[in-house]
Amino acid sequence: MGTVKSLAKDTAVYGISSIVGRFLNWMLVPLYTNVFSTSEYGVVTYVYSVVALAMVLLTYGMETGFFRFANDERFSGSNIVYSTALTSLSVSSAAFIALIIAFLSPITGWMECEGHPSYVVLMGICVSVDAFSTIPFSYLRYCHRPIRFAIVKLVGIAVNIGLNLFFILMCPWLMDVAPSTVEWFYDPEFSVGYIFLANLMSSVAMTLLLLPDIWGFRWRFSGNLWREMMRYSWPLLVLGFAGIMNQNLDKILLPHLISDPGQRMALTGIYGACFKLAVVMVLFLQAFRFAYEPFIFDRERSKGEDKKEIYSTVMKWFVAFAMFVFLAVIVYMPIIQLFIGARYREGVGVVPIIMLGELFFGICFNLSLWYKLTDRTQWGMWLTLIGLAVVIGLNILLVPRIGFYGCAWASFCCYGTMMVLSYFLGQKYFPVNYRVRRLSLYFFTALAIYGVLEISKTANIWINMGVGTLWLVFYLALVMRIEHVSSGSLIPIRRRKKPHS
Repeated sequence: MGTVKSLAKDTAVYGISSIVGRFLNWMLVPLYTNVFSTSEYGVVTYVYSVVALAMVLLTYGMETGFFRFANDERFSGSNIVYSTALTSLSVSSAAFIALIIAFLSPITGWMECEGHPSYVVLMGICVSVDAFSTIPFSYLRYCHRPIRFAIVKLVGIAVNIGLNLFFILMCPWLMDVAPSTVEWFYDPEFSVGYIFLANLMSSVAMTLLLLPDIWGFRWRFSGNLWREMMRYSWPLLVLGFAGIMNQNLDKILLPHLISDPGQRMALTGIYGACFKLAVVMVLFLQAFRFAYEPFIFDRERSKGEDKKEIYSTVMKWFVAFAMFVFLAVIVYMPIIQLFIGARYREGVGVVPIIMLGELFFGICFNLSLWYKLTDRTQWGMWLTLIGLAVVIGLNILLVPRIGFYGCAWASFCCYGTMMVLSYFLGQKYFPVNYRVRRLSLYFFTALAIYGVLEISKTANIWINMGVGTLWLVFYLALVMRIEHVSSGSLIPIRRRKKPHS
């Protein structure tokens, strides 16, 4: 039990640092969308989508491979696994930078960065540094040092945010009031390149903080061990690459599927900014994942419990609360959309579609326990590859016809297909009574409320939000009534026991 508590504690620290970091970086979106044009932000959206894919390729499952072999009794008490993994990523990261420089011109053209090859170089170095540092970060996790892990991560985030504010707000202001202070290094034409520069500098800062864990031992490389690690890790590369493709391919394909060259990056920027508005659902899902993984670990080792009943209950509350989050975002969208610049708000119609797609992804994560607990993890790969086929096909089919709405519907169908297939396969190999009727009731009730709100919408946003709030209360009351939850039980009050007479 102490192991489980330790795992939960460590997971909380890792989870908080990750969620807080993601939220703080998310807070830069208003800055970007109010300062940069839709085309300029489109370049940012596109480049970071490609970077996400490159990151998976450059780590090639070695992070998980490190954990697998570091716990192997053959290598206990030795740093050979850490050293071999670190050496492997050092070489591959350096080779990636060399390839970027050697083929800079065609890569710059493919990434829609004509005239700005420095953008590609900056992010190429950045993703290489980040890929290399995954192993030192994994080493901190292996050594159960979550506090140091979180501190290094948060320092990197602070550097990134600080430099963004400096380059994007402070430097232009100084160019107006005291140009001599910044004109020797600041170039307004570099534009969104300062976002990439800030990112690179924050990555370097984190790597410098990790130096004691990088140089504090004798580097050794075992070819036999490396081959074992690669044999173990390459299937994870396939799964990870397909998974990240499902999440980012729409933003990569979008500019290549738009017929008007002048609108490619602008529409990509609008879609990327509106995608950020769905982050409330994404953060909820991420927080749930950090809590659910140790929960499953705990339940599988406990006795005297109906585990499948617990999994069913968790799914029920997950869907009920996720649909509440969905409705809350819809109701208060007039306020939430102020988070992005006015030029980007024409795309807010994709937010409900994106959020429902993310809901399906969260349900997939809940359902995934059937192949994780039955050692049929190959099904995870097949489901992900099927989802990838759906997202590619529908993007090609829909984007030329309906623009970035095609991207949103492609993601919706991708995760919806994976969800349905995972459910039926799970019922065959690891049947759980998920109370589909109850889940469907919450899902379709929330959708019906959404439809009513859209149909009854007036020109007055305050009236709309007032009516929407009443419907939100109605949905919450419905769930509480069905689940027999009283309002008093939501705020438990410890009553003083009366003394025995």
